[in-house]
Amino acid sequence: MTLPAAPHPLILALIAAVLSAGTVRLVEGWLRARAMLDHPNARSSHSVPTPRGGGLGVLAVALPLLAWDAATRPLADGGGTPWALVVGTVTLAVVSWWDDLRGLSARTRLAAHLLACFGALVVLPLPGPVFQGWLPPALDLVVAAVAWAWFVNLFNFMDGIDGISGVEVIGLGAALALLHAVAGVPVPVGAAWVLVGAMAGFLVWNWHPARIFLGDVGSVPLGYLLGGLLIILASLGHWAPALIAPAYYLADATLTLGLRALRGRPLVQAHREHAYQRAVQAGLSHARVSGAIAALNTALAGLALWAAMDAPWGPLALAAALTGGLLWVFHRRAQWLAPEG
Repeated sequence: MTLPAAPHPLILALIAAVLSAGTVRLVEGWLRARAMLDHPNARSSHSVPTPRGGGLGVLAVALPLLAWDAATRPLADGGGTPWALVVGTVTLAVVSWWDDLRGLSARTRLAAHLLACFGALVVLPLPGPVFQGWLPPALDLVVAAVAWAWFVNLFNFMDGIDGISGVEVIGLGAALALLHAVAGVPVPVGAAWVLVGAMAGFLVWNWHPARIFLGDVGSVPLGYLLGGLLIILASLGHWAPALIAPAYYLADATLTLGLRALRGRPLVQAHREHAYQRAVQAGLSHARVSGAIAALNTALAGLALWAAMDAPWGPLALAAALTGGLLWVFHRRAQWLAPEG
């Protein structure tokens, strides 16, 4: 039996949004019935016990749609989702759900992330080297796997307030779709739109005050999928857009953990030192902080498009300035973003 062709990516996004909103709501009830709750502690940004594991609902919708896209849409010219990304996502979802339930050591988690990234890079039909020929082929592969695994982990680290992961996934997915539609960059646009739709449905329940959290079962596979799409984008020669589109997450996570390392603090220990967390501690609502990041991501998408169509240095400099500016505001002048009155 032959599968019908996957519909236009925008239709996929709409299907994903509707199904995700319904499925996540069902998952929330299931998690509450089993008391699978994230209880507040000194390092939390929430104040009431909240179900953790909403990623199950997101992936239950996204993975079949991604597989449908992979099976029926050709890869040529930025068509279907590569099967390597689907398989890697399923693998990390299983590992991460076990981590949510029983807990795994940081070493085990990192090994799983590296294996999923390295294995996918070995079989992905990348059109060119990720680092533009600056590294020997074998080293390009290894460094790309490490960079991808770092993105998986930083995405997980940044999932700390209501709405933030949703706006990041939607922002990055929309940026990739924009690059495909306007600049003709052949990224897997079906995957980008499925992620946009699935996370839009999740945001219905995760916007502040959140009724459900992603959990590692959501944040790790989503970080893996987005990281894989950015790796593909860089291998197409568009390394600057691949850095610009996720600039806020890259900067906040890398700078925060770098400072923790310099101070001798454990990198895997939960904390509240990210810039977005500082802004919440200063009195901004989760919605206000996530909204500010969404606004920045909109600007970054435009800069990524500019970089894809012209020389990259101007867009890169402006992206760094805007990202650094928001980080500074979150740390030092959060009141500037507070609503009047």
